Amino acid sequence: MATRFAFWRKIEEDSLAEKHAQPGLLSDFILGSQDGLVNVLGVILGVAIASYRYPNPIAIILAGGLAAAFAESISMGAVAYTSTVARRDHYAAEVERERQEMKDLPDLERNEVREIFERWDFQGEELEDMVSKITSKPKAWLELMMAHELNLAPVGKTQARRSAILVGLAAILGSLVPLIPFIVIGRDILLGIAVSLVVSAITLFLIGWWKARTTVGRPTRSGVQMAIIGLASAIAGFGIAFLVSGGVGA
Repeated sequence: MATRFAFWRKIEEDSLAEKHAQPGLLSDFILGSQDGLVNVLGVILGVAIASYRYPNPIAIILAGGLAAAFAESISMGAVAYTSTVARRDHYAAEVERERQEMKDLPDLERNEVREIFERWDFQGEELEDMVSKITSKPKAWLELMMAHELNLAPVGKTQARRSAILVGLAAILGSLVPLIPFIVIGRDILLGIAVSLVVSAITLFLIGWWKARTTVGRPTRSGVQMAIIGLASAIAGFGIAFLVSGGVGA
């Protein structure tokens, strides 16, 4: 889950600058909702097929699904919190290291500033003028090095708590998507499985579509990819449970 969290963080940082949506909200919501939906869908499909022959399978499905939903939301919220705190601590440590290098190795650090501006096609007197102006302002110098040498972005003091809460709530909402068809349909387990798959596929498509619309990419392609990847993960759990339950039934 930590790897998925880092993946969605990278998507957030690649968002169009003009959007100026609150940083982290999009990636946190997508992370929680997608992960909650996919994991719980896999659990309840497996439980549904494994408990199909039992007298009251719907109770087993709902119990397993709700347990997975709340466990997933707590786990994802914790991952979001610890990952964000780790990024914040890493940024703070790199700030101190970079600040010390500016004091101890100013010539080397000025050369690194020069290399950054050379990448942006500054040359000659214009290049030296830009280097001189930036290095005369320690705050601007430090922020330039953090952003364009180390490729690091600052993390707000409240971002870890906010990420944990949003990811946890999104995971709960995502988890309810595959569960609701079983609640509404009741004892017809096979119909519940079919409807749950359809509703989950549509929801995953919309999440992927919205992600591409809000950031960059092709909305339809992103939606289809999200739906395929999510359903493939969930159906893998379904297949394992089918094989196991078939062996037990024999």
